[in-house]
Formats: sequence, C-alpha cells, structure tokens
Amino acid sequence: MKNIIVQFSRVFVGLLFIISGLIKLNDPVGFSYKLGEYFGETVLNLPFFVPYSLALAVFIVIFETVLGFMLLIGFKPKFTIWSLLLMIVFFTFLTFYSAYFNKVTDCGCFGDALKLTPWQSFTKDVILLFFILILFLNIKLVKPLFNANFRNALVSLTIVLCGFMGYWVLNHLPLKDFRAYKVGTNIQKGMEIPEGAPKTVVEMIFVYKVNGVNKNFTEKDLMNLPEGATFVDRIDRIVSEGYKPPIHDFVMEKDGSDYKDELLQEPKLLMFVAYDLSKSDKKGMQILENLNQKAKAKGYKVIAMTASPEGEIEKAKKEFGYTFDFYFCDGTALKTIERANPSIVLLEKGTIIQKVHYNDQALLKL
Repeated sequence: MKNIIVQFSRVFVGLLFIISGLIKLNDPVGFSYKLGEYFGETVLNLPFFVPYSLALAVFIVIFETVLGFMLLIGFKPKFTIWSLLLMIVFFTFLTFYSAYFNKVTDCGCFGDALKLTPWQSFTKDVILLFFILILFLNIKLVKPLFNANFRNALVSLTIVLCGFMGYWVLNHLPLKDFRAYKVGTNIQKGMEIPEGAPKTVVEMIFVYKVNGVNKNFTEKDLMNLPEGATFVDRIDRIVSEGYKPPIHDFVMEKDGSDYKDELLQEPKLLMFVAYDLSKSDKKGMQILENLNQKAKAKGYKVIAMTASPEGEIEKAKKEFGYTFDFYFCDGTALKTIERANPSIVLLEKGTIIQKVHYNDQALLKL
C-alpha cells in the first residue's frame, strides 16, 4: 500500500511540475513580469533582482520542467526530491505571503492558461508539499527507470529541448497564446459586460479622528458621529468582486482623448506595440518606418501604442524617423497584447488578425 501511495505521488508531482513548467516556458516573458512583481518594493522588497527577472524566469521554468521529468524516470532521486522540496517550501511561503497580505493577485503558476486566486495558489502548493513530503520520507522507494546511460541521455535531451523552446519563444512568440488579446479576438467584444453580470460591491469606510485617535465608521455610523470628530480619510473596501471582462484596461489616448471607438472601426489597422520605448529593441525599432510605408501604400491606417511619456516618443521619432502617430495605453495592457518590444499587430474592425515578433516581420500578411 505504501509503495502505491509513493508511486502515485511520484507521477502526480512529476506531471504537475512538467505541465506547470512547460506552460510558463511557453511564455517566459510573462512569467518574468510576475517575478518582477514579487521582487518589487511592496512585496519582497528585492528591487535589485528586477533587471534579472527574465534570466531567472527562464532558469526556473526549465529547472521546474526538468525536475518533474527527472522524478518520473527516477534520475538521482535524492537530488531531485531535495530540489523539489526546497522549491515547493519557498513557493508555499511566497503564495501564503501573497494571499495573506494580498500582495500579488495571481501567482503565475500556470501562466495565463489557468488563473488562480492567491489562496487557491497557496492551497495548490500545500497539496504539492504534502505529496513531496511523502516522496522525501520514502526516497528508497523511488526506483530508477531504464539503465544509467539511457537516463542520462533522456535528461540531457530534455534540457536541450527546453533550452531550445525557451530560445524560440523569446525570439519569436509563445507557441500557444492564452492571453485575452489572442488572434481572433475582437477587442470591443472583449470589453463588453454581459447583461445581468454581477457588479463589484464596495463598502465605504470613513476614518475620523475622535479624541486624538483614528476610528473607522461605515455610512450608517455617520448619522451618530461623536461630537468633535474630524474627517481624516475614506477607504473603499471591496466586499465582493463583480464581473471583470477579459479586456478591461484598453485605451487609445492622444492629446487627452480616447480614440479607440474610432480606430477599432478601421477595416485595415496596423498597430506597433512598444510598451516602453526606452527598453525597446533597436533592431525591432529600425524596421517599423519601412513597414509603415508599405502598409500605407496598401491602404492601412498605421499607429503605434506605448506607455512611454511624450519625451520618449519625440526621441524615438527623431532617432528612427517615424511618421506615424503614437497613442497611449497602460503598460500592463500593452505587455499583455504582445511580449516582444516592439511587436506588430494587424486588426480588422477591432478583431486581431495577426501578431508577429519583429524578428518575423517577413511573415506579416499586409
């Protein structure tokens, strides 16, 4: 009976680590954004790690995937299970911290393929910790499969394949797009709220100073405020989250006006996405004006989307000779649209027809 439980734990943990790792390896840039959140001053306060978020993201997801495979074939059981235990202890602490203090609303455990709330992420890690502890306490029952040479070859091949996959998606696009802006999505429809959808319930808490001490009062309490109470602040506490459409933070602003209703009706719209012009790849930036001229000759309206300030926009226009207009959108939304900086997006009346990495400009179907 004990052996059955151990072998089940082995398969369960191994497959879950492989699936989780491959999903994140499909989009390591997205996982690096999540790591950047954790390293931020409001969470772990480790800002010096932020510049290395992408390198760490690639290493972690490859290591996670390879560990899962190593467990399944019984490669170096002590090293593998110790590594799994240390990793899951760290992530269990991290997800508990995020959930308890409400720091990061999505751990990114399964990328954009499966969104988990902070407490769901913590529960998932506790379950994994339970099964890994079973393996840790019964390492002798984790027997290797195949002979040593074949196991070594399989692990080496796994590392090479994972490395190639990481290289490919970083220089092109994720193999599978799980995001709200995937090809075929109509942006207007993605922003719609269905009739009868639940709305967010917010409770207003009013902070008043009473006899030198700050006290909280609800709206009902305001009728009976103590004499001499002075207003300090108002806090909006979310009682229950309402329906949030898949696309909820998309704008196309220029000179203080939002032009998305007009631009998303264009039958031919070519959109360059560069969330941060100061971090944009020079090679990618150099090809945009040429694409602009080609697209305009074929009847396309051409614009660029960025979250950069006006000074950065003017600097880019001067450096690269751009003749197209820039529109502002929140950086998080732009990073969700596409991972490359810059990226190229074709739209037809608000529907995303094609997205390409700047390395794949030759594949653009103008």
